[in-house]
Formats: sequence, structure tokens, C-alpha cells
Amino acid sequence: MTQRRGVVIKSKRELALMRDAGRINALALAAAVSVIQPGVTTADVDAAAAEVLRKHGAGSAFLGYQGPYPYPAVTTVSVNDELVHGIPGNRRLKEGDIVSVDCGSVVEGFVADSAITIGVGEISTEAQRLLDITEQALFECIDKMRVGNRTGDLSAAVQEYVEANGYNVVREYTSHGVGRSMHEDPQVPNYGKAGRGMPIRAGMTIALEPMVLAGEPETRVLADQWTVASRDGQLTAHFEHTVAVTPNGPWILTVLDKNLDEEGLIRYNQYFAGRLSPAAG
Repeated sequence: MTQRRGVVIKSKRELALMRDAGRINALALAAAVSVIQPGVTTADVDAAAAEVLRKHGAGSAFLGYQGPYPYPAVTTVSVNDELVHGIPGNRRLKEGDIVSVDCGSVVEGFVADSAITIGVGEISTEAQRLLDITEQALFECIDKMRVGNRTGDLSAAVQEYVEANGYNVVREYTSHGVGRSMHEDPQVPNYGKAGRGMPIRAGMTIALEPMVLAGEPETRVLADQWTVASRDGQLTAHFEHTVAVTPNGPWILTVLDKNLDEEGLIRYNQYFAGRLSPAAG
């Protein structure tokens, strides 16, 4: 699956398919989260998500994705200083780790992509604060997914919230359009100026994903050629939802709660009140 150039406006039918993929993706993340505990391997986490995709007849947007070599798993599982693209394997999770799980599901050719970062057992106050700020940065960004805004408003919402709380956003990796391809236009950096960039239009679908570093913003790619980690070794976090723009506001496609589907529109203040994660239901 390669990157599709140009913004693709989705029809009502196409959004419904992406919503189907999004619900399956949320189920896959919920399954992955359910097995995370001290002693399990990152491969065990991946296997739990993969079983959900198989059970529901969904494809994987990640498995075989082209890069330095075809990506070898259904999820990325990134631990502690690993920001994104961690390859599942025999690493065993420990009490106090924080783990980011990212998954992409495909239904009838349409992709939904979401991620969550959680703690393994009891985690430090510092780590929990990083998770809370990163998740809230995602909500701040989603709230800007409205007709009449611009992509710079999304970027600025993330950067301003994260930096106001003493953390940094990644520079090299971005939120991105998603639909028939895993990566479509527009690319939406985690930093930018409000009022700039591409206009937000009804039918756009973007995978919004704040990637936040407790330390400096620089990253490095590990020897496996996929895993991206903080250069200074400090903790990182990553949350993501696939979000569609409707004439009335943002519609988050990668949640489980069917009550959020009324007229294809999430009741956004209700979402804030409930603080639903991708694994909520």
C-alpha cells in the first residue's frame, strides 16, 4: 500500500466503510491492551491484535508496508523511549514501562488507523503525566477538525498545548490523510501556525497523531531500521485517532461506542466528558 497524492474527499458510503474499519481497529487495540502486563512479550501484544483482524475478516494496513524492508507485523509496539514503529518481538514488558500500540485495519480497501499508549502495571507520576498531556493534545487537535479551519490550526493546537505543559513535539513525523491508502495528503505536522495551510473540507479524513517527547525533540532510528526513539533516551508517548470532517464537526471513526454514530457525528462535548480512548466501549 503506497502513499496516495492529493486530498481524497470521501463519500457517505466510503465514510461508513472507514467507520467499520475504525471499530475493528478499536477492538484490535482493546485486545492488545488486555494482554499488556509484566512478563508478556511485544509479540504477544501484536498477536492479540492480529487475531481480532483475522476474526473480523479485516486486512492489516501495516503488515508488508514498504520501507527499508516490508514491515513484518500487524501492529507497532514501542516501549518507553521508542516513539513509533517499534517491531514486535521477544522483548518482555516490565512493571513501570509505558507501551504505545499502533494498528491499522482495512475493510473493502479503506483504512482506519489509531494508537494508544498505556502503562504496564504501576507507572511513575512523570510517565502518567506524559500520557495524559499527549492524549489531551489529541483531543485539542480533533476539536479543530472543522470546516473553515486550516491544517495549521490542527498543528498549532498540538504544539501549543504540548509545549505549554513542558514537553516537545516530534518534527520528523506527521499526522496524515488516510483512506484508500495508509498515507494520503494532507500531511499535518505536530507543529505550525494557526490560520495557515490547507482549508479543512467536509469529507476529509485524517489520522491525527500527536507524538510527544519528555525531553528534546530530536529522534533517531534504531538498528532495525524501523523503530524511532528519542535521541536523548527520555520517555515518549503517542495517541492517534482517524477523524472525518462533517458539515457539523469532527467524527472520530476509531472508537467503539455506537452511540457516537448518530447522524455520523460525534457529540464532541460528550466525548470530552467521557474521555473515550481507542480501547473504550
